[in-house]
Amino acid sequence: MRKRAAIAVLTAVAGLAGFAVPGAYADDNVGDIQVDSVVVNGGKNIVVDTADKTITVSVTATDPSGIWDADFYLWRGPDGTDPYFSADSFVEPNENTTPADCVASSSTTSTCSKTFTFEPDWWLKNADAGTWKTEVQVSANDGSYTDRWAYSTTRLQRHSKLTANASPEPIAKGRTLTITGKLTRANWDTLDYRGYASQPVKLQFRKAGTTTYTTVKTVNTSSTGNLTTTAPASEDGYWRWNFAGTSTTPAVTAAGDFVDVQ
Repeated sequence: MRKRAAIAVLTAVAGLAGFAVPGAYADDNVGDIQVDSVVVNGGKNIVVDTADKTITVSVTATDPSGIWDADFYLWRGPDGTDPYFSADSFVEPNENTTPADCVASSSTTSTCSKTFTFEPDWWLKNADAGTWKTEVQVSANDGSYTDRWAYSTTRLQRHSKLTANASPEPIAKGRTLTITGKLTRANWDTLDYRGYASQPVKLQFRKAGTTTYTTVKTVNTSSTGNLTTTAPASEDGYWRWNFAGTSTTPAVTAAGDFVDVQ
């Protein structure tokens, strides 16, 4: 049986009331309802490029009387200028936020899910990248309920790209190779990709006929995200760049560029 969530939208209330810190609200629990698990985007970071990204948040909860409904809020803050910021705050005028759908797996346990859409062409900005918290509200058939302001956290990240090119090709053994590349990431303010400056990126090499890359050196990106370095050509193999990622940008590895050493 499916039930539509009917819990009030506390984010809107908090925003109107001008509360600076959601954490000022203590977690509220009545009865013996239990939250078994909360999963945001399948347990992965939320990575958004320049197009809309829809993710699912789900909670599995248990109560002797059965679960009635649930709701979630993804929020960040405080950051001084925007202390309470919820993805649910951004809906079209007169449009209600989407409630959760609950599906019972037994008489006492249900899993409730809700989708959120992150929209770079509307409200999502570069400053929004980083750690977001998940508020979870669940109520039971007997009136028991729980409200957890920050049950878990997730990372919202700007999608990244990385290229690699080694030249000249082919090359005589012992000569010097030049390896270039560029690290870029989604810019939600301009809806394109821009260079990611001053980031350490590893240059790696894999000998032809093997499966393992070895790090040769680490190079920092330029102000425009460009990478360039040199290395001696000793044997056939693949050259690539590898970026470990940051809290706002996911890790990315360039495709290996094969060089024939003669």
